[in-house]
Amino acid sequence: MLGVANKRSIAWAIARRVSEEGAQLAFTFQGERIEPTVRELAESVGSPLVVACDVRSDEDVVRVVEQAAEALGGLDFVVHSVAFAHTEDLEGRFTDTPRERFWTALDVSAYSLVAVARAAEPHLAATGGSLLTMTYLGGERAVPHYNVMGVAKAALDASMRYLSWDLGEKGVRVNAVSAGPVRTLAARSIAGFPTMEAIVEERAPLRRHIGADDVAGAAAYLLSDDAKNVTGTVLYVDSGYHAMGM
Repeated sequence: MLGVANKRSIAWAIARRVSEEGAQLAFTFQGERIEPTVRELAESVGSPLVVACDVRSDEDVVRVVEQAAEALGGLDFVVHSVAFAHTEDLEGRFTDTPRERFWTALDVSAYSLVAVARAAEPHLAATGGSLLTMTYLGGERAVPHYNVMGVAKAALDASMRYLSWDLGEKGVRVNAVSAGPVRTLAARSIAGFPTMEAIVEERAPLRRHIGADDVAGAAAYLLSDDAKNVTGTVLYVDSGYHAMGM
């Protein structure tokens, strides 16, 4: 599990759900600040491995994947729930995004999936496993204030599709879940998030809030054998908002 940060994160909701269904999990963390929280959560589901990982380092990614495969006796799936953009780039105009911070957002949020896929491919091929990432509608449409993260999600979506082709011949599936606005701590860094949430609840066909557990249910399906012929797909969990024109 890459990307668990706290008990309100979508990645943790997924981890808890698949753990309840019998999965044994390894966790990564980025930085000393969140390490104690991740270790506590991992311990609550009996994880045998919690390890630091900087997804900007190919060497780090390879090391972590190998450690996880050894600790778990192989890999049936990998969940990639990693994204980052500087807060100031989620407030003003996308036009004003500096080049350096643009590449940081794409490196962490999109290329990391490619790096993880490359490292995990032999392990997932051995089990007929799957790779799952988290995306958002802001990669398909312009969402005010989502800015460079939307561009990164567009790159992530395209990467997911190309990876599904490359890995498909070895029986490995690659998919994404596109969640509507979920009240995570990370969402607080997006200016106007309450407005985004209110608009979805007003205009989505189901007219209701999306929770992390809803996303976890969709993720569990994509990771399971029930989705054995589903790959290269974005599964929307947004009360149907993506289907609307206004």
